[in-house]
Amino acid sequence: MIPAVRDRTSGKSWGFVKRSTSVFIAVLATSLVVAGPAAANPNAVNPIPGLNGVFGIPQLGGRTVAVAQATGMGSPNRTETYNMLGTDLGIMWDNGNGEILTAFGDTAGLGFPNLLQGSLWSWRSNAIVRSRDTNLADGMNFDSIVRDPIGQSKEVVPSPKIPFVEISRIPTAGVGIGPNQFMSLMSVNNWGAAGKWETNYSGLAVSGDNGESWAPAPQTQRPSADGNRNFQQNAFLKVGGFVYEYGTPAGRNNFGHVSRVPEKDILNLAEYEYWNGHEWIRNDPNVAAPIVDGVGELSVAYNQYFGQYLMLTTDPFDSIVMRRSPSPVGPWSAPEVLVDTRQIPSAYAPYIHPWSSGRDLYFLATVHQNYNVLLLRATL
Repeated sequence: MIPAVRDRTSGKSWGFVKRSTSVFIAVLATSLVVAGPAAANPNAVNPIPGLNGVFGIPQLGGRTVAVAQATGMGSPNRTETYNMLGTDLGIMWDNGNGEILTAFGDTAGLGFPNLLQGSLWSWRSNAIVRSRDTNLADGMNFDSIVRDPIGQSKEVVPSPKIPFVEISRIPTAGVGIGPNQFMSLMSVNNWGAAGKWETNYSGLAVSGDNGESWAPAPQTQRPSADGNRNFQQNAFLKVGGFVYEYGTPAGRNNFGHVSRVPEKDILNLAEYEYWNGHEWIRNDPNVAAPIVDGVGELSVAYNQYFGQYLMLTTDPFDSIVMRRSPSPVGPWSAPEVLVDTRQIPSAYAPYIHPWSSGRDLYFLATVHQNYNVLLLRATL
């Protein structure tokens, strides 16, 4: 039997995963192929350790080490106890009240399979956990999770899961402003080849209860066309009363762009300003000029140790790389490799831990082969 995980808020145990359930998981997993390089479609994955060819955390060379698995059956958090067998992304932000909220993307569990997607797993498009862990040297411990009445991780922003309508609604960024939490999500229309997918739009959802429930804000939707196409996948950074929104088109190996908006106006697209390479232009996403090239999912944070802004992303070779800049708009340095693609061929989506601002840079990244999230540490 697998130890229970306790809900910090309610104090109730989430129970045990019985041996029969574990056997069922193993049998189901043997019917799935091992995933290859980081792909777009998340459905043909196998999140079961060992059966997917992954045994423990990877041993890396150089200045980056894998600290611990954050999700999945091999993680100290034992997320399978709330039916989170596999997931991707790991988008973190400070909620302003001493907690880190982490939004995950497509999440695999047991239940009615999404056969329309070609998946044997029951899929949720998003899930959220909370953490007060300030000692990341031994991993990132979760304190509570947004869950449904029977204790499973809950899809906080529902998606119909219909190909070429909306196959998933995936978080790409989050930020806390006052008592509210804001999350940017992309509406995925269809999956394509590895690193390629198409979106219907991106848009914000709002929570006033620390991530328990979310309401989409339709007025913030950016259709995947014209200048708004450059802000389908986003990253947030709070500086000087503004929220900076870094954006790319759907998929990886794209140009990155930046806009900003006063914190109080985050729900008003007309108040966003766009960096054209020389100045800010209000309410015209078509003028946004590329600030970086060849990026995938990205995160940006200010690092006090260096007194610089850091950007983590992947390069066209699927290595995890870091860029530096003296300002939120650039100029951004050439990419420095933190994790070579030859060490983890299927890694993607590196997201900086908001409380990591020293020489040791902690970040989460997904390993597609076992479809779970790792905590890594790079010595800068």
